[in-house]
Amino acid sequence: MIRGFEAGIIIAVIAPLIGIFLVLRRYSLIADTLSHVSLAGVAIGLLLKINPLIAAIIAAVVSSVAIEKLRISKRIFGESALSIFLSGSLALAIVLISFAHGFGADLFSYLFGSINTVKQSDVYIIGALGILVVAAVIAFYKELVFVTVDEEAAYVSGIPTKFINILLIVLAAFTVSLAIPIVGVLLISALMVIPVVTALQLKMSFKKTIFFADLISVFSVITGIILSFYLNLSPGGTIVLVALGIFILTLFIKRR
Repeated sequence: MIRGFEAGIIIAVIAPLIGIFLVLRRYSLIADTLSHVSLAGVAIGLLLKINPLIAAIIAAVVSSVAIEKLRISKRIFGESALSIFLSGSLALAIVLISFAHGFGADLFSYLFGSINTVKQSDVYIIGALGILVVAAVIAFYKELVFVTVDEEAAYVSGIPTKFINILLIVLAAFTVSLAIPIVGVLLISALMVIPVVTALQLKMSFKKTIFFADLISVFSVITGIILSFYLNLSPGGTIVLVALGIFILTLFIKRR
């Protein structure tokens, strides 16, 4: 339970931090794509008897760079590249799972999230890479915002937009793969998108939007983990439902 809280709070902070740039660039589908790529990495890890989290991170990072390279080359439209990687990685995961004789309990927990699967080594990995993600966003905050708002103007102004785009998608890959033990492969994109969309309804400045998105995300994760523990529910689904409830409540209050 304590390990779940530690990992969950770290993920709750970094997910909206990266998610806001993806949402504003209308690139939210990348989270779904990378989550399916991470599933293939998890399957490889379980098959080769190595840490599934490390395998998922490697698979997500390599694929994220390849996706961005395809997008930059303009040989394939961005949405098409995402669809290719999403369907291809899912197919690879299914094939690897068949080699491992079907869906085991471990793989099921990675699909939907489980507090029990979080090991102490996972907490150390999530903590270290979480600090790396936050540090990278702080270091390149102005460049990330500029490229998000107007990529062409940023390029004309001398900002290395190719590097910033690759940096963003790699950070997204880290975030997606790290969130798998808590939220699960099928629900990580919701944690990156729903708190951000909810905070955007408040119509505040960029920094305040990030703050409230993080606040909503942390509250959703803590509440979801507590409810899932005492009611014996899936933590990933519970966390997302709490976040979705806050979003619906925000829309209702806004309308009134």
